[in-house]
Amino acid sequence: MNALSWREALRAGAARLREAGLGDDAEADARRLLESASRLEAASLIAQLNAPIPDQEAAHFDALIARRAAREPLSHITGSVGFWTLDLRVTRDVLTPRADTETVVETALASVSDRNAPLAILDIATGSGAIALALLSELPNARAVATDVSAAALAVARENAARNALSGRIEFIETSWADGVDVPFDLLVSNPPYIASAVIETLEPEVKDFEPRLALDGGPDGLVPYPHLFAEARRLLKSGGTGVFEIGYDQGEAALALAQAAGFENAMLRRDLGGNDRAVAFTRD
Repeated sequence: MNALSWREALRAGAARLREAGLGDDAEADARRLLESASRLEAASLIAQLNAPIPDQEAAHFDALIARRAAREPLSHITGSVGFWTLDLRVTRDVLTPRADTETVVETALASVSDRNAPLAILDIATGSGAIALALLSELPNARAVATDVSAAALAVARENAARNALSGRIEFIETSWADGVDVPFDLLVSNPPYIASAVIETLEPEVKDFEPRLALDGGPDGLVPYPHLFAEARRLLKSGGTGVFEIGYDQGEAALALAQAAGFENAMLRRDLGGNDRAVAFTRD
């Protein structure tokens, strides 16, 4: 039997993560990894924090802490992440869904006057499927089409649809942007790559070393995808339909100008919980 208690193992793991530069996240990450190593829910783990930790669980926890100390994303280690009200599978083939992206979901839902309506949703560059699946979870009679150029990403998205009992209301298409899609939609959403190419190498290791470059790189200024996305919105949105695109925190004015240049004079910016510009929303005349 290992000499350490669960509580002592947790403290040691958190200290190791702090030394690796994880700062304020160290304790929460260590606790999540201890839950994963023990296969215990939080309440059950708390009840036995003073008990000795078995050797097998201690070794598993040490291995998980080592991976996180090497700055592998927590979502990759545990294999899933919470987004909206969903539990989503995450791999190195997709971006880890972040709370900031919930701004896109909130903005799209705010445009819907009747949540029971049979709406048609298009999610371009869906990745894990997070945005489309979150919308379907709130719109019980809606159906979605989700596109991505990556077959591996679509495999993850299909798994997420299945694990959240939404497979019957979403179609996945492997294509570049919305190529080949030609039916009209009530909602069009996207979280495209929007990080400037030169900035990527300055990002945290969890992003630059583990997340797919295809889903990050928005070209020299980070805005390369948007003119095409706005053109596709004009082509694919129904009259009165709403589009919502995620943007970088410092891209608000530029994204707004691109939307207006594409004919969306009613385009507006939406902020995330941190007060940063996070989405551009617009309506098709």
